[in-house]
Amino acid sequence: MTPETEPILKVDKLITSFETDRGLLRAVDQVSFTVPAGKTVGIVGESGCGKSVTAMSIVRLLPQPAGKILGGHIHFKGLDLVQASDAEIQKIRGREIGVIFQEPMAALNPVQRIGQQVAEVFRTHQIISKKDAWAAATEMLAHVRIPAPEKRMMDYPHHLSGGMRQRVVIAMALACRPSLIIADEPTTALDVTVQAQILDLMARLQAEMNMSSILITHDLGVIAENCDEVIVMYAGRVVEQSSAKELFANPLHAYTRGLLHSIPTLSTPSKSLLNTIPGMVASLADYSHGCRFCQRLGRSNLGPRERPIFAEVSPNHWVETCPLCTANTEH
Repeated sequence: MTPETEPILKVDKLITSFETDRGLLRAVDQVSFTVPAGKTVGIVGESGCGKSVTAMSIVRLLPQPAGKILGGHIHFKGLDLVQASDAEIQKIRGREIGVIFQEPMAALNPVQRIGQQVAEVFRTHQIISKKDAWAAATEMLAHVRIPAPEKRMMDYPHHLSGGMRQRVVIAMALACRPSLIIADEPTTALDVTVQAQILDLMARLQAEMNMSSILITHDLGVIAENCDEVIVMYAGRVVEQSSAKELFANPLHAYTRGLLHSIPTLSTPSKSLLNTIPGMVASLADYSHGCRFCQRLGRSNLGPRERPIFAEVSPNHWVETCPLCTANTEH
């Protein structure tokens, strides 16, 4: 690969576990993917499938002391973030990799003014005076289209609406113009109109700043509108990966098809029951060694006893090749 085509991030067989009363349990089980330069990669799946743990592993923000990265590599601009020192990670986090958290009230300090919190990002990662940091923070609020930014700089988080707080979090994540943005369910708590505004804002800023991004969501509509490539996760594993266009046109794994069939369409009859995926996700302690979607559907005795091979079945379209979960698909 040339430097222009080299992915900005490469996650290779990442294993993340948590220390519990029942021992060390894997929440992320040998996850691999790449993020091409300037592209948006979506990670989709139900709650508890390992999306956020994967993202927090990249920036080493796992709950401590329980969370541990036990294996694999995370290569970012020539540095393995798994092996990097705490000092190296602190320099990268916020400066080279920005994070937009799903709940802005948890990400913002309730007793500090908005201006202090945005300006702190500049003061932490740049050699800059307090006055210049304040001016840069005000400019950043204007950049994310917060009206009257000079006034809002003096507000506390509880003075702002949910949409405005999310814009502040975006401003903090983009303040140092990072190369990669990780957006962890950035619109979960917002209504549909504000959600569309926030996603449009993120897309515009990404294009202006020529950034790459990872968009984590459970909403396939958001994936379809905003992502170039898609990673489908289930029970801590990647079960399918392809371009967004290919995934929606030709889903190969039964779990992916289940997610797509659960979306209501214009032809769905009024007040009809929505399609759901039967069964429940197993707890971490009860995960099967074989196909975990077969485990959910109660057919573990019929499925493979060992982990199915993750294979490329067509150009740039990868799937976990359980014979039961990929039956009745063309590949």
